[in-house]
Amino acid sequence: MAEREQMYRTGQGVPINGEYVCQSGERRKFTEKDEFPSYPVSGQETTWHWENQQ
Repeated sequence: MAEREQMYRTGQGVPINGEYVCQSGERRKFTEKDEFPSYPVSGQETTWHWENQQ
């Protein structure tokens, strides 16, 4: 459950399936085989945190 409170950076692997929110508020669903992308609007690195389980 600690994974749900952590922040993840661009390029890191997704630890659990679910919806994540980047530092600017953009929401996306990811699966465990994904990697966190850059900020969708600017293409710059960002951080993501877990929002809820699929």
